[in-house]
Amino acid sequence: MKKFIDADFLLENEYSRELYHNYAKDLPLIDFHCHLNPQQLAEDQKWDNIAQLWFGADSYKWRVMRGNGVDEYYCTGDAPDREKFQKFAETMPELLRSPMYHLTHMELSRFFGIDNVLLSGDTAEEVWKRTGEMLSDDMSARNILLKSKAEVVCTNDDPTSSLEFHNKVNESGFPVKVLPSFRPDAAFNIESENYTDYLEQLERITGLEIRSYDDLLNALKRRHDYFHSVGCRVSNYEIDTVWFKNAFYYEVEDTFKKAISSSEQIAADEVLAFKSAILLECAAMDHDKGWVRQLHIGAMRNTNKKMYKKVGADKGFDAIGESNYALSLSRHLNKLNTAGKLGKTIFYNSNPKDNAMMASILGDFQGSDFAGKLQLGGAWWGVMDNIDGIKRQLDSMSSMAVPGRFVGCASDARSFLSLSRHEYFRRALCNILGTEMKRGLLPADINLIGNLAKKISYENAKNYFAM
Repeated sequence: MKKFIDADFLLENEYSRELYHNYAKDLPLIDFHCHLNPQQLAEDQKWDNIAQLWFGADSYKWRVMRGNGVDEYYCTGDAPDREKFQKFAETMPELLRSPMYHLTHMELSRFFGIDNVLLSGDTAEEVWKRTGEMLSDDMSARNILLKSKAEVVCTNDDPTSSLEFHNKVNESGFPVKVLPSFRPDAAFNIESENYTDYLEQLERITGLEIRSYDDLLNALKRRHDYFHSVGCRVSNYEIDTVWFKNAFYYEVEDTFKKAISSSEQIAADEVLAFKSAILLECAAMDHDKGWVRQLHIGAMRNTNKKMYKKVGADKGFDAIGESNYALSLSRHLNKLNTAGKLGKTIFYNSNPKDNAMMASILGDFQGSDFAGKLQLGGAWWGVMDNIDGIKRQLDSMSSMAVPGRFVGCASDARSFLSLSRHEYFRRALCNILGTEMKRGLLPADINLIGNLAKKISYENAKNYFAM
C-alpha cells in the first residue's frame, strides 16, 4: 500500500509540490496562539506513553471519541493509559475524511517515523510500542519544539499567573522563545458567581486593594506591565460577541460596585456596558505597548451542563454560537480609531459564515501606520481548522484584504504534537496556490507565488509580531 502521509501529502500537482518543498517546508514557525503548558517546558517533561502526550489536554481527541460512543471513563476519566489509547485507535477507522484522521497520522509520521501503519484497533499495540520506544529516548517537551522548528511559542495566561515557568525556560538558554500572552477573560465576567474570588486572586498577585472600577483597571495595568517585562507582546480575549454599549463612567463604576457587594442584581444592559468599557480599556493598554491583540469571537462555551459539572471547562463541550455582531464590531473599532487607540489586531470568528462580514469591516479601518494592521485570523478551532475551513478563510481574506500581508496559521495547540498543524496549513496553502497556478488564476511564476507562500507561512508573522 502507498504511504498515506508521504512527502507529497495534500499536494495535488507539480506547482503545489514545488511551492511546498522549495519555499514553505523548511521555514521556522511562530506559534502566536496555543495552549501548551509552560511548566512542562520549564521542566522539560517526558511522557511515559503516547496516551499521556495525546490525551492530557486535547479536547479535540475527546470529542471524536465521544462521537464514536466511547465512555467518558476513557476520555477524561481514570482509565489506564493503554485502554484510553486503544479506544482512540478503535475510533480512527471511523474518522475517514475527518481532519483528525489526517492530523493523527501526520503526528505519528513526523515525530515517530510511523508512516507505514494506519492506526486502528488492530495496529494499536504496534503503534503503542513504537511510540513508547521513542518517548523514552528523546521526545521531551523541549525536543518536540526543536523538532517542530519552533522559533516562538505564545501560551495563554491569566493576569494572575506568576509567569515563573516562562522565566525559567527563557533563562535556561533554550533557543525557542516561550512567551506568555495576556488573557484577562476572568476580569470581564462580572456576572460570574466566582467574580469576587477572582478579584481576590488579582489583589494577591498585585498587592493592590480592588474596591472600585479604577482599582480594577490599575491592577490589570500592573499585570500588563509585568507581562511586558517578561517578553509578552500579544493578548488574547475569548468573547461570545463583540461587546459594545456606550455608558457613562459612573454607570460602569456603579455596576462594578454592585458586583463586588452582591447586594443588587446586575441587569443584562449593565453587564454589556461593563464588558464593553473594559474591552476598550484593555485594547488601549495593548495599543500603547505596541502589542498584537487577538480576539476570538462567537463560541458558546460549556453547552453540556451535565458534563460541565462532571468534568469542568475546556473539555470539548463548546460549539459555534449565534453571530450577529457586525454593528457592534464596527462601533468598537470606530471608537478605538477615533481615540487613536486602534492597534494591530487579529479577529478570529468561530463561524465560517462570518468570514466575509468580518473581512469587509476590517477593511474600513486599515491605515498607513502598519500594513495589514487588522487581520482576519486564520481558520482556528476544531470546527474550522481543516482543509475546507482553511480554504474558506483564505478565499474571504484574499477577496477583501491583502493576501501578501496575511500572518497565517495559529495552531490553538492543546498538545505538543499539535504543532504539526502548521505543516498541515502550509500544505493546504501551497496546494491552493498551486491549483490556481495550474488553472491560470495565478501567474505561472514559481518564484513570485513561492515568495507569497513564504510570507504567509512565516515572514509576515515575524514582521507583524516583532518578536
